[in-house]
Amino acid sequence: MIDVVLPALDEAPALPGVLTGLPAGFRPIVVDNGSRDGTAAVAAAHGALVVVEARRGFGSACLAGLLAAEADVVCFMDADGSFEGADLARVAAPVVAGRADLVLGAREADPGSWPAHARLANRVLAWELRRRTGVALHDLGPMRAGPRRQLLALGVADRRSGWPLEMVVRAHRSGWRLAEEPVRYRPRVGRSKVTGTVRGTVTAVRDMSRVLAG
Repeated sequence: MIDVVLPALDEAPALPGVLTGLPAGFRPIVVDNGSRDGTAAVAAAHGALVVVEARRGFGSACLAGLLAAEADVVCFMDADGSFEGADLARVAAPVVAGRADLVLGAREADPGSWPAHARLANRVLAWELRRRTGVALHDLGPMRAGPRRQLLALGVADRRSGWPLEMVVRAHRSGWRLAEEPVRYRPRVGRSKVTGTVRGTVTAVRDMSRVLAG
């Protein structure tokens, strides 16, 4: 079994498709981060383990899901329908086989799925990460897989949008083997709280820039 942490804020419309699209052997853990649309009820009705995290923030939700996980390998994925659940098997495979310690999904975007401002911000941050660390990653996207105990031991401190980048930075400093696997990226269901708005993207860039400066 592999656990899949799905941070969720008002993702009730997307969750049925997301949860039914997971590969066999991947157990969903939906972390309700303050939803008002019945996200928790929809998740439970579709067989997910539901964790309620009252403290807002992407990192807070990811940590709550990681703490609730029990499998040796844990994946993370957005709950908005933008990713193909089937791709989790490809992302997790190098970790399961012992060929890598942290694998990130490098997004291959369908038309209209990735706003230009968000794509540019991701590209700049990934370039800055490569420049500072030499880590050969091109996407800091949220689909990823790693070993549960070691992920907890990293001690990622950011509780907002800097969580994904801080995980990579700490993993690199700890000597982890990092890798990428291509994954499909589709238009999400509903409106994004981060990449769908310039303001949300600016907030995420600010959080991640703080991590890089630390």
